[in-house]
Amino acid sequence: MKRYIPYLILFFALAACDKPVEKKISILTEGIPESVGFSSIRLARLDSGMSDWVKKEWVNGSVVLIARRNKIIFHKAYGYNDLVTKELLDKDGIFRIASQTKAITTVAAMMLWEEGKFSLDDPVSIFIPSFANQQVLETFNPLDTTYTTVPAKRLITVRDLLTQTSGIGYAGIGSAEANAIYAKYNITGGVGVEGQKLSDAMNRLGTLPLLFQPGEKWMYGLNTDLLGYLIEIWSGKSLEDFFTERIFRPLGMNDTYFNVPTEKTSRLVNFFMEDATGIKKQDKVWGGNLDMNFPLIKHDYFSGGGGLSSTIMDYAVFLQMLLNRGEYNGIQFLSHNTVRLMTMNQIGDLYVDFGVPTENKFGFGFSLVTENGSRLSPSQAGTYSWGGVFSTTYWVDPKEEMIVLLYRQMWGSHIVDTDKAFKPLVYQAIND
Repeated sequence: MKRYIPYLILFFALAACDKPVEKKISILTEGIPESVGFSSIRLARLDSGMSDWVKKEWVNGSVVLIARRNKIIFHKAYGYNDLVTKELLDKDGIFRIASQTKAITTVAAMMLWEEGKFSLDDPVSIFIPSFANQQVLETFNPLDTTYTTVPAKRLITVRDLLTQTSGIGYAGIGSAEANAIYAKYNITGGVGVEGQKLSDAMNRLGTLPLLFQPGEKWMYGLNTDLLGYLIEIWSGKSLEDFFTERIFRPLGMNDTYFNVPTEKTSRLVNFFMEDATGIKKQDKVWGGNLDMNFPLIKHDYFSGGGGLSSTIMDYAVFLQMLLNRGEYNGIQFLSHNTVRLMTMNQIGDLYVDFGVPTENKFGFGFSLVTENGSRLSPSQAGTYSWGGVFSTTYWVDPKEEMIVLLYRQMWGSHIVDTDKAFKPLVYQAIND
């Protein structure tokens, strides 16, 4: 019998190897703060702060969601959706998330990359020929918007779009040169666009000069709008259909849209601006050029850089999928190594620069907290984040296993103040 023991050990070892690995299904559910290392007593400080900002008239209202280890331990709304009627802000309201669209577009692109539709270092011109003879701006005359160019040293690539290093600027909110040149050729910021097609705009963009040599700087631009058009080319679907079929429906993001349906009109949150007399609801912004009801106006120009509207809960599910390394509710949307690529430094020694260089870096679609940069805030190194121009913001802290979202719909002098106070109030409540 003894001579069979080695064979029996080998048999059971092989049987164990053949046994399928049980996959942990990670979905967001409500939980008690103490069950995931938060203090309810300390969270009361955050609760008090959010209420105080409304009382001080820093904001009309805010919605907050915090989840740790797949448990939602704080999800509340504060303030008003209508300051005249005192209609309360609903935590299930639909917000214009603007540039938070970029992370969703990035995920969509990386899903297609995993399917072999393109390589990261493929030139954009392979798919959109107008990008084949790229020029770089050399001189610009602001008086008549004329300019001179020099040839690009290389073609821009998909990787350049993902990292915002292509040399493409932003229309309307970019540099003076970008604003003037893009306006001249009817290139828009992508939101509230009527009367033109995304394909036409992106093909025109390919004929316009880059603002710097590809890969030599980081500059926020229309890169993700262009990436959205590439997704349409690679998938053979509209960006709206691809998002719905491959991301929103499988994740259960049932309140996220380019076109908010008529039956949900009442859930679109009002937008506010602060002036010398206080906070007032605004129907139009940017000198009346953008109707803030744009999510309700049927359109087929799908801005991958800023066109979506969503609830804080829907977006939390999306972020939890990323924190779960690409998996949610048993569905693998991305491999864990793809999420790793997206959330690591992809720009080397370049700076993420919004006028003041920071110590943050950039991955594919996200700003990243570096080890050295983590000394400036409570967020751990490796935290990734972004936000939207209408004052929504989020971050994912993998080391703390935590996602945090703060949603507002207003512009005002105290938005930055609330941002600065908010993050310490979240982190001080962790007590494990």
